[in-house]
Amino acid sequence: MSRIARLSNDLINKIAAGEVVERPASVVKELVENSLDAGAHTVQVSLEGGGLQRMVISDDGHGMGREDAVLCLERHATSKLRELDDLQNLGSKGFRGEAIPAIAAVSRFTLHTAEPGAEVGTRVTVEGGSPPVVEDAPPRPGTVISVEDLFYNTPARLKFMRRAETELKHVEEAVIRIALAHPDVSFLVEHGGLPLFTSPACPDDPTERIAAALGADVHPHLFPVEERRLGVTVLGFVASPEYTLPTARGIYTFVNQRYVRDRGLISSIQRAYQEYLPSGRQPLVVLYLDVDPHTVDVNVHPQKLEVRFSDGRGVYDAVLAAIVRTLRAAPWLGSGAPEAVDPQRQAAHYAQAVERFLTRAQEAVWGGPMPLPTAADAPSMGAPLSAGTPPPPVPMGRAPSFGMALPQLNEAPPPGYFGALKPMGVLGDRFQVCEGPGGTLVVLDRHAALERARLMDFHHILEEGKGPTPSLFGTTVELPLPIAKALMGGRDALARLGLDVEPFGGTSFALKSVPPGLEGVDPRALLEALAQALPPAGASLDAVELAEALRVMACHAAQVSAEKLTDAQLRALLGELDRADFHPTCRHGTVVVLEMPLLELERRAR
Repeated sequence: MSRIARLSNDLINKIAAGEVVERPASVVKELVENSLDAGAHTVQVSLEGGGLQRMVISDDGHGMGREDAVLCLERHATSKLRELDDLQNLGSKGFRGEAIPAIAAVSRFTLHTAEPGAEVGTRVTVEGGSPPVVEDAPPRPGTVISVEDLFYNTPARLKFMRRAETELKHVEEAVIRIALAHPDVSFLVEHGGLPLFTSPACPDDPTERIAAALGADVHPHLFPVEERRLGVTVLGFVASPEYTLPTARGIYTFVNQRYVRDRGLISSIQRAYQEYLPSGRQPLVVLYLDVDPHTVDVNVHPQKLEVRFSDGRGVYDAVLAAIVRTLRAAPWLGSGAPEAVDPQRQAAHYAQAVERFLTRAQEAVWGGPMPLPTAADAPSMGAPLSAGTPPPPVPMGRAPSFGMALPQLNEAPPPGYFGALKPMGVLGDRFQVCEGPGGTLVVLDRHAALERARLMDFHHILEEGKGPTPSLFGTTVELPLPIAKALMGGRDALARLGLDVEPFGGTSFALKSVPPGLEGVDPRALLEALAQALPPAGASLDAVELAEALRVMACHAAQVSAEKLTDAQLRALLGELDRADFHPTCRHGTVVVLEMPLLELERRAR
């Protein structure tokens, strides 16, 4: 008997989903790109539950007839490719014919479409890869695709999805990338009925789309770049060195209107800016490259995010030359051609930009000169916040504008930021004083830093779903009656969090084990705080419902560890912070209390 067998179409589609449908953002990207390939002038994306519960993508494109509506659900069925040579001259976003059948295989999928002038439309329904159900529908213009309960029939994949807020950020970023590439198309993204990203078509002024996508504060800093060479045209906009970001996420590069992340392109952009930006800062750049389709291979990545150039060096040199020409001209100073700017004036401009950055940082964060913090300025560790009044969450969306130094570091620190710090001492038994790159003074809240790291640990324990593990920890606690009742009803939630709590008669409870990091906590204080933070009976015990309980655990774990942090543990903690996700909120979210450049210190010492 043969050991090799042909896979079923259903299994093939689910395997393809593992490559193409990584998360809700992948679904939105593929379907919005299909809308653009269909000639849509307006694309609307409606989401619920971060996209995991429901996604609806509607457009006003040319739609499909019944035969095509059914055929598009078959793997490798596409209208965009016929012959092998067509791969060398692609003008469409999609071309493999894998996305729609892969999406339909892992969701409850509905397609409603009609061709222009049709008397009747088509509705096709597929549930988890089952045979399609085809029926008549009203002849609405364009196409509407609804994707519900993504990954409902692949629980292993669903388990790896992040919080709804995190998935929503990825969806927003996916739409922004497409919107930047197509300023001639109107986009509307909404979540739970509330607008998330709205931008009307602006073909005559792409900077309006950039401002809508990346923040209105960038608009006055944008300047055009242009470079035309044989086979390569570079157009776009760069922000002046006054406007920078902590990460390279503000670098958007498009090849033939396709968003790509190419290391060579990013490296060329960073090289162009290296003489103009402070250490640890990144530029904001939106570049559009038009190249001969025969000289670029777009079929090298499952999500089509990478390309391969036949003449990479020529493309990279064109990008470098385009940006360098604009930066050397310093148009934000009001000068004209590059030769009108002398080196002394450029150096003076750079010093003025740094000075303006320091002034804005002081006014935005402190409302004036930045005082050194004291222990009295920080919230007491012994008075945890009540469960009903958590700190305001980090707002979803883009990072704060340039000059808001501390919020950026507490929401999206640059890669390697914490590992590069050199600890120098402790202030007020709580604040860690460090030397940052370039002689910067950095003050950290040790409690908040530990809280952030432990929160990540407890999230991982929850994701693994192993429940309590045997340990040497054990104690019995007498609790008030309301607390005891809450713990009785929340034992399943406590087990999901890694705590083994059992009734011990009356209102006494035995705490038999706790997750690593909570050894040595005050058991009574921990259980009383958790009783108020547990979700109501019947709630789904996922990371969203257990978020407040996780914050309570992280705060108590940090309270114990902060008092006995050794030098080796501090170095390890800084490494953990570089790997931490700063999107989930903590009870004490401000890790970086102060960051003061050497230039400001020298000015104060005069």
